[in-house]
Amino acid sequence: MKNPLLDDNVFVPDAEAHVWEDGRIYLYGSYDIKGADKYCSDRYHVFSSDDMETWVDHGVSFTFPEEWAYDCPYKVLYAPDCAYRNGKYYLYYCIPDGRCGVAVSDRPYGPFEDIGQIKGMQGIDPAVFIDDDGQAYIYWGQFDGVRSAKLNPDMTTIDADSVTQPLSVAEHDFHEGSSVKKINGKYVFVYTDTHRHKDKVDGGMATCLGYAVSDRPQSGFEYRDVIIDNYGCDPGTWNDHGSIECFRGQWYVFYHRSSHGCQFSRRVCAEKISIDENCNIKEVCMTSGELNADEYIKANRACALTGSAFLGGDGMILRGVRPGDTATFRYVSFNGQRKAVIDGCDGEILIDGKMHDGSPLYGRHEVRLVLTGEGEVRGLRFI
Repeated sequence: MKNPLLDDNVFVPDAEAHVWEDGRIYLYGSYDIKGADKYCSDRYHVFSSDDMETWVDHGVSFTFPEEWAYDCPYKVLYAPDCAYRNGKYYLYYCIPDGRCGVAVSDRPYGPFEDIGQIKGMQGIDPAVFIDDDGQAYIYWGQFDGVRSAKLNPDMTTIDADSVTQPLSVAEHDFHEGSSVKKINGKYVFVYTDTHRHKDKVDGGMATCLGYAVSDRPQSGFEYRDVIIDNYGCDPGTWNDHGSIECFRGQWYVFYHRSSHGCQFSRRVCAEKISIDENCNIKEVCMTSGELNADEYIKANRACALTGSAFLGGDGMILRGVRPGDTATFRYVSFNGQRKAVIDGCDGEILIDGKMHDGSPLYGRHEVRLVLTGEGEVRGLRFI
């Protein structure tokens, strides 16, 4: 597996992952435009894989619903989710003014035919969960806490009498981005968590995916911890949004990283996670996926940056480099290589946080470039 998961010119944030009956894993997310100065766009794409390595872009799956949302001042689609029932795939979407809608398809990747607005919901980022007894639940909201309701059997309307508030800002540091799974008989609620970095931004930055656990799908959620924090992926990073899913016996957390020195141009990534019998999830750090010192390593595989350097432009290379900036590649497998040759400005190499002495390297290590020049870095190779 590599990070980011998709090609250099594909920017998918807010990924909700599902494994359907065909055994493939599908990603449903927003669709950023490379280099744009705003979140999302007027379309969705669905991506799928059977190995977490090679991903198929199934093309445009849905576009902004002009027919009923013509009066929305911003014609973009925020984070979606998808659910399967009785041979149909239901796509739940939202627009910037907080209205949510639903569309349907016979195929998991669409195209989806719009059904229309879901009445009784006001808030972004809809997420859907279907329990073992067949009852479907929908979750939505931002800032002031999340709301939940039962979906009626038609999967297109909600039971207005069932609305609850499962998570709050005060108790859970909830920001946005709901995602619910049932694991070992418990309900695991993954969401954007703001309890860190309060020294940098009043109220905390929205860079963490945290989780809470309950014995019930709509209430009783107790905060557990952070699963992943994308702070440090880009000097302009601001938010995160993702999900967890089990694929071929391995659990993953899906999240995104900003690029271009801004809050936007976000790219989907994934990390392996472990979940114990009590639904405890150990926090993991951002990685570059599997890297081999025998091969040329592109700069866009850097998983953490410090200073002013950012990944962007053609080829997603490291730009805006100044002396003292760093780029971390986690992890690289070595087979006797002694030194790094940087394709771009000058720098030094740290192995597992220590200055490398030039001795042969073996095994799997974290590589950090400490850049001493200015300009760009396209990649690095080892000799």
